[in-house]
Amino acid sequence: MTPPDAPQNRWSDLDRPPLNVTALRRGLLRPESLWSELEVVETTGSTNSDLAERARSGGLAEGTVLVAEEQTAGRGRLERSWTAPPRSGLFFSVYLEPGDDVPVERWRWVPLLAGVAAATGLAKAAGVDTALKWPNDLLVTVEGEERKAAGILGEFAGDGIVVGLGINVSLRADELPAPTAGSLALAGAVSTDRETLLRAVLRSLEHWYGEWRAAGGDAAASGLQAAYAAGCATLDRTVRAELPGGNSLVGQAVAIDGDGRLVLSTEDGLQQPVSAGDIVHLRGAAGGLT
Repeated sequence: MTPPDAPQNRWSDLDRPPLNVTALRRGLLRPESLWSELEVVETTGSTNSDLAERARSGGLAEGTVLVAEEQTAGRGRLERSWTAPPRSGLFFSVYLEPGDDVPVERWRWVPLLAGVAAATGLAKAAGVDTALKWPNDLLVTVEGEERKAAGILGEFAGDGIVVGLGINVSLRADELPAPTAGSLALAGAVSTDRETLLRAVLRSLEHWYGEWRAAGGDAAASGLQAAYAAGCATLDRTVRAELPGGNSLVGQAVAIDGDGRLVLSTEDGLQQPVSAGDIVHLRGAAGGLT
């Protein structure tokens, strides 16, 4: 037992054991699996940046997974930073090549697909109710309030797309980066074992990616569009879309269309699809601003 006054280091938190890469590979890298390579590093700037650089250099196999125990320059949408204590969450990226069977214009569904997969996998493995906030956030409920517990970032690289996920698993209240942030632990997760959660998310991602790709990237035919809409906390709420270029649009979120865009019904009766932007929930079942 370590004396309380013994020197501590960044890896000494016994509540946050390191990932067992051997066990993860044994459970995920099967001959028939999508996942072809899995690496766990102690620290890196950004798993997305690392995989994207490798993809641009050529030779990166589809199904490569890169996991970091800590990210020092993690990136969210619009180049926002994503930071968390070492081993307090799951910080990983995957490389996918939808190929010629899926038109490139349908690849925009991949980050949304990752959101559905993460929500499904975490609900089963962590026992936590989750909701999707369009386009790339995963929400949990902490003390009656919606909080962001995960973010997703996709970027084209090489012949495919790199998708990164950052999931707050065991963050305590005093470790949260912002009042609007949350974690699975704070949401009452029945399990915060990161290996169990990572396997669940990757297996769910493999399932949804397989269904979507088999349907030629058709989100409706694969069931992805309906699944996203069913789990989306943004729909049926009044929201403000903060658009690229500094403009904004207020309306009721009424649908996710076939291209993965959020459709807003505005006061003038128009239905306006939004393909990119920050979404602020103004009113809805949960109340308040999110």
